Amino acid sequence: MPATPAWPPKSAPRLFVSAPLSAGTALELDGPQAHYLSRVMRVTVGTTVVLCDDLTGEWAAEVTEAGKRSVSLAVRERLREREEVPDFWLCAALLKKPNFDLVLEKATELGVRCIQPIVTRRCVADKLNEERALAIVTEAAEQCARTALPQLSQPVRLDTLLKDWPDDRALFFADENGGEPAAEAFTAHRGPAALLIGPEGGFDDAERSTVRSHPQARAISLGPRILRAETAAISGCGSWMAVAGDWHNSLARSGPVA
Repeated sequence: MPATPAWPPKSAPRLFVSAPLSAGTALELDGPQAHYLSRVMRVTVGTTVVLCDDLTGEWAAEVTEAGKRSVSLAVRERLREREEVPDFWLCAALLKKPNFDLVLEKATELGVRCIQPIVTRRCVADKLNEERALAIVTEAAEQCARTALPQLSQPVRLDTLLKDWPDDRALFFADENGGEPAAEAFTAHRGPAALLIGPEGGFDDAERSTVRSHPQARAISLGPRILRAETAAISGCGSWMAVAGDWHNSLARSGPVA
């Protein structure tokens, strides 16, 4: 007999919505989301759409009306609870727009809980278009099937970040001058953590000294090569997830690979 098709289909469109979801909820989407569903995905009545509200999890909904300017849906059933997000923050200096866009996208895909932009003396940018940044992380979360959006904080200066730093959170400082190998440092610490990445020109000497003297900071090395700031942010997050985050947990559950 032919196999029963998966439901909802893997090709079903995915969207984050602002309204809380529950079985039987009816909602109407307009604007860019309606345009995406009607013009890009070509949904019709009966098409399944996967919705997330960053609160209750992931839901299957059915299109009940598909117009050019609005799309109506009826929520049918919950597919997954909201995911448990590893308690890991990325504190990344603002970069040129295309490079920081990449950091936002990949940090979301990698599963960080919070993205904290920072401003340092050598930053080429000191402002963040928050609406654009939120759109980038939302689209990235939809693409990689996250059920929780990362918290996106407003930019703060480095000295403010350090002054208000919580006592119970390790601050792994990716120092181009060297430090403990990242994998060893990540393995040794189990608990709330964050990764601090500098701007294109790196931290200046005074900033580096200030960070190193902070009681929660631990200088780490991301390898023998000098990395671009966006590469350091992405590789550092991936390393933490593999050693101490939910990549590690997934591997442990699945057992050794033959």
